[in-house]
Amino acid sequence: MKRIAYDMTTSIVTLSFFAPMDRTAHSESADNSTPLQQPTVTQSPSNLQVDTNLFNNGSSAFQAYEHQGTLYITNNGVASSEIYINGKIIPAHQIFHSKNGKTMKLDIGRYTGNGTNTIQFKNIQPEGASLHVSIPYPTLIKTPKEAIHSSKIFQRVDELIDQEVTNGFPGAALIVVKDGKIVKNTAYGFAKKYDAHTLLQHPQKMKEDTMFDIASNSKMYAVNYALQKLVSEGKININARVQDYIPEFKDEPTDLVKGKDKLCLIDILHHCAGFLADPQYHNPKVSKDLYSQERDKTLQMMLKTPLQYEHGTKNIYSDVDYMLLGYIIEKVTGQRLDDYVENTIYKPLGLTHTLFNPLQKGFQPNDFAATELAGNTRDGVISFPNIRTYTLQGEVHDEKAFYSMSGVSGHAGLFSSTGDLAVLLQVMLNGGGYGNVKLFDRSVIDTFVQSSSLNPTYGLGWRKNADSSMKWMFGPYASRSTVGHTGWTGTLTVIDPDNNLGIVLLTNKKHSPLIDPKIDANKFAGDVFQTGKYGAVVTRVYEALGIAQKQ
Repeated sequence: MKRIAYDMTTSIVTLSFFAPMDRTAHSESADNSTPLQQPTVTQSPSNLQVDTNLFNNGSSAFQAYEHQGTLYITNNGVASSEIYINGKIIPAHQIFHSKNGKTMKLDIGRYTGNGTNTIQFKNIQPEGASLHVSIPYPTLIKTPKEAIHSSKIFQRVDELIDQEVTNGFPGAALIVVKDGKIVKNTAYGFAKKYDAHTLLQHPQKMKEDTMFDIASNSKMYAVNYALQKLVSEGKININARVQDYIPEFKDEPTDLVKGKDKLCLIDILHHCAGFLADPQYHNPKVSKDLYSQERDKTLQMMLKTPLQYEHGTKNIYSDVDYMLLGYIIEKVTGQRLDDYVENTIYKPLGLTHTLFNPLQKGFQPNDFAATELAGNTRDGVISFPNIRTYTLQGEVHDEKAFYSMSGVSGHAGLFSSTGDLAVLLQVMLNGGGYGNVKLFDRSVIDTFVQSSSLNPTYGLGWRKNADSSMKWMFGPYASRSTVGHTGWTGTLTVIDPDNNLGIVLLTNKKHSPLIDPKIDANKFAGDVFQTGKYGAVVTRVYEALGIAQKQ
């Protein structure tokens, strides 16, 4: 029978297959196809996919894609056995001639399919011998550009964005992941075309590796990833009260709405905690007694921020929610948010273009897509102490993040590229890991993407394609299981597990003049283009891939 060994230090399940005491002969014939590539002796990775309980002659599930997959087997005295992938026997006799205790690496890409696969061992001999089996998470494969260009399947996508760039849209970068492969990775337009309000004679072209201020996508790829990891490790409970982590989080005597003592993390994640949308800590005209442009002070002002409505009664998307969650992560880990996510999430994944405060960490302004032309002034209609007036490039645009939180906040501040974000969204599609790196459990993902009873389009932080109101973001073809998020600067991520599909669209739509700042200080010329509204691009991506059945 197969037994399960659970390593609490790394949250890994190792499969151990044992020969049964009583066994009947198996009569299925072996596969006569060309033998697999010769297995090589190696060391088994330390972080692998989690498998479910499997008894003798049962099967265990793993995530993989066509023509991809690696199997690590450590032989402990097995002389013979039959190995099945998706019900098909594979020729792996070399495994059983290996020395005891040696780990063999076997390519199983010929037998894998897109999505959930199964592995099965039968007729292990002799009695008492065992096999230890592990399978890493899938990693992305790059489709050759020549193959993408020659197929022209994304021609309508390119035509839309290219035409809008011709008509004045600043720029964009798009990456599409399907069935474990990067099937499109394209840059359009310009990373910087203005210096203040002057058009550059030689604008800076957008590149595939251009980095973007991803704004509120920081909430997902910094805070949610950190929370999903910490919940998987048993270090955070989303049903616990905020006071369990920050005891000083209490109602003030003058607060009109009470209830901070009952507020739980799950309320904050559902954006129904009771906070106003934007207290503008950086602006004394708005924040008044809560004004702060010092990070430590801002954290204290955040704790004093009064509730505006009874928690759990309605949804108001609030930056305070994720500022507070970021602070809880810092309390639990003992590290500043950027240190924690960069060292425990991004670096293990090999990501080099995902970080906070990049200009302080070796990057140059030209590495980034520019945002607002005149700092945070909205063409002169907004003013507050220390306001920036120059064109922003490589500095977080969000005012609370930059002025009040030193560039590191749970709601905004993260920079990334399409390539790095493709890896991060593939972690979700894989069920919590990538290659030999496990970040969180699939069951935790399932919890975080479950719809709120108050509003089905809200998961725990994630936005869900739960009804037609989300077409503006997900288009008409995304499955109901699709989740994602947007960022104010012009960024979108879409994760569709039913279709093994991920889309990252990063734009610098705010790198354009305001239409009329006196009427609307937040409406930029880039906002009115279809590329900047997201849905049209997402729709054409689905159509290009032949996924055109409306939900």
